Amino acid sequence: MIKLEGPEDAVKHMNRLSLEDKTYIFIVDYLRRHTLIKTIDKIEKDECLFSFPGLTNAGGLKGKVTPFQWNIQAPSREDYAHSFNIVKKNIMAGNSYLVNLTCRVPVDTNLTLKEIFLRSDAPYRLWIKDTLVCFSPETFITIDNGVIRSFPMKGTISADIPNAEKTLMESKKEAAEHATITDLIRNDLSMAAEKVTVEKYRYIERISTNKGDILQTSSAIQGNLTMDIHGHAGDILFRQLPAGSITGAPKKKTMEIIGEAEGYERGFYTGVMGYYSHGCIKSAVMIRFMELENGQLYFKAGGGITAKSNMSDEYNEVIEKIYVPVCRNN
Repeated sequence: MIKLEGPEDAVKHMNRLSLEDKTYIFIVDYLRRHTLIKTIDKIEKDECLFSFPGLTNAGGLKGKVTPFQWNIQAPSREDYAHSFNIVKKNIMAGNSYLVNLTCRVPVDTNLTLKEIFLRSDAPYRLWIKDTLVCFSPETFITIDNGVIRSFPMKGTISADIPNAEKTLMESKKEAAEHATITDLIRNDLSMAAEKVTVEKYRYIERISTNKGDILQTSSAIQGNLTMDIHGHAGDILFRQLPAGSITGAPKKKTMEIIGEAEGYERGFYTGVMGYYSHGCIKSAVMIRFMELENGQLYFKAGGGITAKSNMSDEYNEVIEKIYVPVCRNN
């Protein structure tokens, strides 16, 4: 992979490759400090595997069917409460309307990062040797025939809870959070598109995991690009970054709050990954993410905090999201 420092070089490189109409994958970290880019003909399977809608180098590869061991070292409620209170204080002071608060959780499993990639079921999957695995259900942006689309995902609940769908859809906190993000993404798309509209609002998707099914709500937003993607793929993508669903509103101040509250570096977690090919882009937000650091596996997870948020509920939601989207014994 070509590793580029800073957004300027990354934008120029993506623009050039799109002008040459070369197919390539890209991975951009949360703070846009580091971008990995490589044309697909140069990617070695023993170093990187990817499976995105319409493009993969992992066809025919399958993981071993062995019993799935999964144990997490949940963050202490005291540590989470400390971060939560920093966020809530800023929200109540009017510094932000919504903050995506995340944490890093040690995980013990009998599977390697590569095995997790091969056994997971998600529309966007990525494995980088000895580094990370991501199995994201959340599309970031897609571009096709001059139309840019985004699908922000906000709102999660265990499907095992009685009347789970009704509870999720009637939650005032979840509704407010989703409305804020939808408005933010609509504004972000307007920086590269016109006639931006919300095509579908707050629909439910079911995801199967090693811990059971969960329900999540998403919306669909689209607009018409105001520039030709050929020669401008980098410009278009980076105008949308960082993703609104994993920062909050307003972005700049909210990112300052995140930096104070979280106490760790997100790295590529909550960045974006995807590919460009023949005038089209498909990409995902890098959530549902595991990373290997000094021999220890970490799962990074989080959720949106609003003025209506309850600390205990948010803590439990984070734990819910620490999963791999496979059946336990598959």
